[in-house]
Amino acid sequence: MPSVFSDLSPHPIVQAPMAGGASCPELAAAVCDAGGLGFLAAGYKTPEAMYQEIKRLRGLTQRPFGVNLFMPQPCVADPSAVEVYREQLAGEAAWYETPLGDTDGSADDAYEAKLAILLDDPVPVVSFTFGCPSRAVLDAFGKTGTLTVVTVTSVAEAQAAQWSGADAVCVQGIEAGGHQGTHHDDPQADGTASGVGLLTLIAQVREAVQLPIVAAGGLMRGGQIAGALAAGAAAVQLGTAFLVTTESGANALHKRAMTDPLFTGTQLTRAFSGRPARGLVNRFIREHGPYAPAAYPQIHYLTAGLRKAAATAGDPQGMALWAGQGHKLARQLPAGQLVEVLIAELEAARATLTLGAAT
Repeated sequence: MPSVFSDLSPHPIVQAPMAGGASCPELAAAVCDAGGLGFLAAGYKTPEAMYQEIKRLRGLTQRPFGVNLFMPQPCVADPSAVEVYREQLAGEAAWYETPLGDTDGSADDAYEAKLAILLDDPVPVVSFTFGCPSRAVLDAFGKTGTLTVVTVTSVAEAQAAQWSGADAVCVQGIEAGGHQGTHHDDPQADGTASGVGLLTLIAQVREAVQLPIVAAGGLMRGGQIAGALAAGAAAVQLGTAFLVTTESGANALHKRAMTDPLFTGTQLTRAFSGRPARGLVNRFIREHGPYAPAAYPQIHYLTAGLRKAAATAGDPQGMALWAGQGHKLARQLPAGQLVEVLIAELEAARATLTLGAAT
């Protein structure tokens, strides 16, 4: 990897920060100790909970790691559309015997308080999703020695990250599981079908900016990693591949669903959060996805109780089963072993390419 990453991990593999519980300290530590870069997800957590997870992770590994923050969100929601969706979900609330959530929750995810903690007690890497921090914020992290990474889904977003002073960009292709990290969610756009494939986006961003690229989106095998690195990425970020590992904090139902023949594919949907996110197509997405408004994080708060109740009831048809397009290739291994397997596959793919070029 280029010098900006050379001291972080021996291998060009980053474990994606998956908000909602999967990216726990145990997972991040296992990835770090295997030579990758583990990440904690601060999204949806209180500042105190974030701090406690960092403390736990530091007790589990001496290796560098990262923390991901959600950017504050502008209010784009149409209150009347949110209320219509609330009415539509009344049957779900009755079925799971749980009330729908309050949509008046904070839209800034305690961003400023989390910044204060990370600037006061720096970690090696901080990444940002759903927007780009100001130059002042990125400069402040630079002074502490923290490397900064901004998630981008387009050339324009990558250029904004470079202009603001980010050290690297995480280029997220349309294949990625979970939320699309777009900086602005246009409520007038459908938001569930548009996007650029990872290899094309790497090429576009590489020609537009001078920042190192971390490639994310559907990567599950070492051969795919080799392709992303050959296309110009400095490292790769994998989420779905690590979601099913032994150390992952993801719900057991979520883990099993990745390779369950019942779930035949993924889809981008606003059904659970109001923002486009890729998950396994289940009953909830089929019934409610077409009607969900662009209203993040209001819809996230609205459906939080339903998702929890579905998990408690053992019903994956009501859960947000975030997954990338490569979910069927998931391997239920310890995270450290998965890193070793991926590196072996990467080296084999590189050797094959070298041999082919020599003949």
